[in-house]
Amino acid sequence: MSNIPAIDWQRVDVLIDLALSEDLGDRGDTTTLACVPAEARSRAVLLCKEDEMVLAGIGVAERVFKKIDPELTFTALKKDGDLCVRGDKIAEISGSARAILTGERTALNFIQRLCGVATMSHIYAAELSGSNCVVLDTRKTTPGYRNLEKYAVAVGGAGNHRIGLFDRIMIKDNHRELAALEGDGAIARAVARARAAYPDLEIEVEADTLDEVAQAADCQVEHIMLDNMSDDEMKKAVAITAGRAKLEASGGITLKRLASIGRIGVDYVSSGALTHSVRSMDISLDIEVLQ
Repeated sequence: MSNIPAIDWQRVDVLIDLALSEDLGDRGDTTTLACVPAEARSRAVLLCKEDEMVLAGIGVAERVFKKIDPELTFTALKKDGDLCVRGDKIAEISGSARAILTGERTALNFIQRLCGVATMSHIYAAELSGSNCVVLDTRKTTPGYRNLEKYAVAVGGAGNHRIGLFDRIMIKDNHRELAALEGDGAIARAVARARAAYPDLEIEVEADTLDEVAQAADCQVEHIMLDNMSDDEMKKAVAITAGRAKLEASGGITLKRLASIGRIGVDYVSSGALTHSVRSMDISLDIEVLQ
């Protein structure tokens, strides 16, 4: 695995604290406190129940359990990026039975979601295998979870687009419309202002038409997004730019279209489906030993 963003553990700790707070309230895990003796010890396993999934977030699950009880022993049996199949043991947790049961749902919520993102990313990336085109995520992420979800995307084998509004200039249709209120040449004007304001940032222009593609390429931007274009239009965009800018296909991207888009000559395909339309993977926590 390469080009995988580091997990921001400070942010993750905030998310874990919020998740545990909403689950435990002021009274804690009342069922476990009432039914399980304080001295009870147990061993449990995290078990894959999918035919196939890509693991992501094993360290986050461990952190949840250790937040509840630092004395718990968490042994990862698989690592992020591993392809897991039904019946695979992902990790073993041993120690206080109360602590294991209390952390179960919160830990599973994190890892199931991240495995879903990684698995979807793996499926999309596989469709572009053999081409020079890379599938990218978008900013359509769960609020607060962007770092984790973009981490999971990369673990699954896809790429990351910009992280937020701060690390790339992205001149989209609404920006162009507002710039056009001042007259003709909206794209050139917007690009010039962006270069002057943030000379260290790359610029991407969203193009709805081939004329806009030509205008953006003439402005020497680094990236051009081809918004909701047909395969034929994208082929013409490749010819127009002639390597002057990286091209990104976006909008109307389906799994079935990926292979054909990969043969057109665009550099990237971006899809919000990598994060906003995933299904959480089925992972269970099973108690193996109770003492």
